[in-house]
Amino acid sequence: MRFLTTLLTFTLFSSAAYAELPAVEVMRAVAMHGEVKYDHPDSKTRHFDYVNPDAPKGGELNLSAIGSFDSLNPFIIKGQPASGIAFLGQSFLYDSLMEQSYDEPFSMYGLLAESIEMPISRKWVAFNIRAEAKWADGEPVTAHDVVWTFNTVLEHGKPFFKAYYGDVEKVEATTDKRVRFTFKHTDNAELPLIISQMAVLPKHYWAVEGRDFKTTSLDAPLGNGPYTVGKVDAGRSIEFIRNPDYWGKDLAINKGRFNYDRITYDYYKDSNVALEAFFSGEFDFQVENTAKLWATAYDAPAVENGDIIKEEIAHNRPQGMQAFLYNIRRPVFQDKAVREALSYAFDFDWSNKQFAYGTYTRTDSFFENSELAAQDGAPQGRVLEILEEYRGKIAEDVFTTRYTPPKTDGSGKNRINLRKAAQLLDAAGYKLGDDGIRVHETSGQRLVFEIIDANPLFERWVLPYVANLKKVGVEASFRVLDPAQYQNRMDNFDYDMTISSMGQSSSPGNEQRDYWSSAKADLVGSRNYIGIKDPVIDEIIEKLIQAPSREELVAYTRALDRVLLSGHYLIPQWHIDHFRVAYWKKLGRPETLSGLTPAASTTWWVKQDQNDPVTE
Repeated sequence: MRFLTTLLTFTLFSSAAYAELPAVEVMRAVAMHGEVKYDHPDSKTRHFDYVNPDAPKGGELNLSAIGSFDSLNPFIIKGQPASGIAFLGQSFLYDSLMEQSYDEPFSMYGLLAESIEMPISRKWVAFNIRAEAKWADGEPVTAHDVVWTFNTVLEHGKPFFKAYYGDVEKVEATTDKRVRFTFKHTDNAELPLIISQMAVLPKHYWAVEGRDFKTTSLDAPLGNGPYTVGKVDAGRSIEFIRNPDYWGKDLAINKGRFNYDRITYDYYKDSNVALEAFFSGEFDFQVENTAKLWATAYDAPAVENGDIIKEEIAHNRPQGMQAFLYNIRRPVFQDKAVREALSYAFDFDWSNKQFAYGTYTRTDSFFENSELAAQDGAPQGRVLEILEEYRGKIAEDVFTTRYTPPKTDGSGKNRINLRKAAQLLDAAGYKLGDDGIRVHETSGQRLVFEIIDANPLFERWVLPYVANLKKVGVEASFRVLDPAQYQNRMDNFDYDMTISSMGQSSSPGNEQRDYWSSAKADLVGSRNYIGIKDPVIDEIIEKLIQAPSREELVAYTRALDRVLLSGHYLIPQWHIDHFRVAYWKKLGRPETLSGLTPAASTTWWVKQDQNDPVTE
């Protein structure tokens, strides 16, 4: 069986070899580059390596969420959707055309679609829907559902969809079970795979009079996935009930997955309240994101007597970038020299010792913890060749060094870096005013700004930074918003600075447009939070998307990393290379976990005998 390898490397063939390749290949699995790991000659026996195929079914999993929710529609910009209902990939409620494996860079396996078709030209892709695929009401899933879903989310959905699917020219149902997407270009190697991740919605359900896709609703929507929506307590809890008649329960890619009869999310005001609830047995699984709590708060009796298991699980998940983000739409941050200067006031090394017990690593790449990150020193080889195309259009330091964030000795005496910040601000024309705040000598712009976030736990990291800024004549304030207000301000770019993360996959592609492209900088609801408008970055993104091989993808991503870092668009924070998880001993887990996610909600189970070992 031949896979996507031949399709992705067609530009390397001679014209004679190219002519010998089949006009169209029909496949059950595709990889972004190279071959897929899993071949499924017998769909009832093969399974992913990070599951226990004999995991028992039954029991309940109780999980937590922070804040509130007012909608069960995650596809639109309005409202705060409930946890567990995703809009990309497989969720509890919706199946996608294909399912991603989590121990490969980017490979997709048939789910709703039993096969995928692509011509060598890559001008289109088609999916053949399984005959047995059904909605929870028993109606068959059809190609018309796929067409309706695609057109509806593009017209009424989150702006993200317009970026992600921007190269699709048209979508059509060629039969009731075959849907075909035609592309604007033939050089977007990732597009067939990201189309395959799309959750499919039921056209017949939304066609009922009185249902409006564009509005928020707490009515239980109809799905085609392993669970249905059970009890909903608006803003407080939502439960999912395993569907015993789920059409895909016997597929190889679902073997050992979706083991609980019931999954419930309970909402809590903040993470401190949630942690106390966890220790009291109100929910079963906790991923701890706060180093101080991990080091000091897990001394509850349930932990000490072994009822709760505390574990650090190493991963190879790309960490992306968590940072203080500048909104460069604001005049105060439009000068790159100012952005660079303010980074010297953040004393990470001292804060890491004080608040994280030295457990964090400073992030210095937009593609941290992966081979995609720019390498140390000056660019070499293919990366240098790529950057040379833009010499004169990008900062010269891109060719001589690799960005590294400012360091200190961790003593809290940050005089050297603060002196550097002051020198940069002086050179940029910002002089101290009578009130101690710097003002630009010609424009009159004052260095005053607000930092917003929805997590009060960041306060201890932010306030020392604010204090250091004051020492160099910059007035900053920190404001904690409720999650709904925060999201609204993020969607409308109504902030000076915020704290956010830009997650990355092992195979970056079309989503980079939403993060950094000029076209998304002013689009309400996009993820170009910074407001970057740079034609060089736009061009590198397009070439990254068009990369014909893994090697080219890595090279263009490293080049993009260097250009982004040189812009001083943010102040990098930190990351860790492991998951900090705690869970009640009633849960069992596979011995081998995915390197990308613990996946407790999809691959773990409730043990039938509580004396059994935790792992299989």
